Amino acid sequence: KGKAKGQKGKKITLKIAKNSIRISFDGGRRLDLSKMGITTFPKCILKLADVDELDLSRNMLKKIPSSIQKFQKLRWLDLHSNQLEDLPEAIGTLQNLFYLNICNNKLTTKNLPEELNLLKNLRILNLGLNCLDSIPTSLGALKELKEIGLFDNALTTIPNSVKKLPKLKKLNAERNPFPDSTKQEEHADSIKRIETLYLVQEKDLCCSCLKICQDEKDKLNKLKNVTPSPSKKPSFPLLLTPNSSAKDNQEEWRLR
Repeated sequence: KGKAKGQKGKKITLKIAKNSIRISFDGGRRLDLSKMGITTFPKCILKLADVDELDLSRNMLKKIPSSIQKFQKLRWLDLHSNQLEDLPEAIGTLQNLFYLNICNNKLTTKNLPEELNLLKNLRILNLGLNCLDSIPTSLGALKELKEIGLFDNALTTIPNSVKKLPKLKKLNAERNPFPDSTKQEEHADSIKRIETLYLVQEKDLCCSCLKICQDEKDKLNKLKNVTPSPSKKPSFPLLLTPNSSAKDNQEEWRLR
């Protein structure tokens, strides 16, 4: 009596887990336990540790146990939209992992395990929508990384070891409190490999995340629809030559 009642999530049995296995496009076995109202990591799924993909996204998980290392075949791990405050060091043992999504949690830089830099085959890493105030320079060891999401954190800088990863093609660091946002954009443009990064489908986003994305999209569309004022158009009345940029219509100039 008087004891606060904790939030009780859905209990996942081995039977439920087995019925949640799907075959992915490339023929791999995917254990899909997303949107199940899970509050604690279900120990029963350790008996299914030979799956290729594990989806525990959009639950209420606060912790991932060290036993995650039993999933040695794992290539794809989705933990986005939970309440994770840290990750176990054992995650670094998942050497076959090429996709890791831990977006929209409560991760801090202090609680990011250094062992993340051991995931040598990682291609896609999403750390967006967390509480990171810096990115470990050790992530520069992930030489196979092609896409990284760092958006909606508390970052003031991105280490060169990450920005200059040899195979990096997409980096999204939007909505961070960079001291000089223009300078950050210049860094991104200089390597000609940075694009907007979306790692979650629209249908998979929670209401708050979807609203953020839609608001940003609306702002972008408004900017695209703004017609530049004619008064701002450069005028060069003394430079009327066929090669000049002063006239839009060169044929008209030649006819005169």
